[in-house]
Amino acid sequence: MELSQIIPHIEVLIFASEKPLTSADVLELINNAFGFMEERATKEQVDAALEGIREKYSAEFYPFEVKQSGGGWQFLTKSIYHPTVAQLNGDKYQKRLSNAALETLSIIAYKQPITKGEIEAIRGVNTDYSIQKLLEKELIVISGRDEQLPGRPLVYATSQNFMDYFGINSSDDLPQIKEVLADLIVEPTIVSAQDQETVVQVDETAATENTAESSDAGSAE
Repeated sequence: MELSQIIPHIEVLIFASEKPLTSADVLELINNAFGFMEERATKEQVDAALEGIREKYSAEFYPFEVKQSGGGWQFLTKSIYHPTVAQLNGDKYQKRLSNAALETLSIIAYKQPITKGEIEAIRGVNTDYSIQKLLEKELIVISGRDEQLPGRPLVYATSQNFMDYFGINSSDDLPQIKEVLADLIVEPTIVSAQDQETVVQVDETAATENTAESSDAGSAE
């Protein structure tokens, strides 16, 4: 089966799908669509076709792109057009998150699934308002209840929209905590023995000059 045959069909599958499609999904759907043909598409062909489609829509000419996000392949509006598309959704996607909401979202992203009580134990403050705002913006979802805790509290996790917004395919794509902290570490300046001797000599010279100036001042008096 030629790539030129299946590429248009893969494009319409991704476009029409209500959820991201994995390579395996695409392969199954394509072979079902071409079931009347003896020759079957292979995983290698589908992967090559997907890469070609991704490269095609990465051109500046297109206002949207095809990329892996949220667990599979999907059409997404390029970021430069987000303010325009946001007009369709009111202002809930235009308002920035508060620092408190960002902190809460970060905890959920790295600790999910997690209860409100566990979030508050980490932050040390009430998180009712932040969680409500994150739910309104559809960045988190209620993924169930913790059956092991008294009262079976609700459990929160990041949503499909969260992965789309940050352009990641799964929570595994989040930067590791140690990588984030590494960016904040100030590396110490290494001073060699020769540099230390130079510093000592400069200090001694400065001290000698100060002593001489003090003596001259005393003689003048």
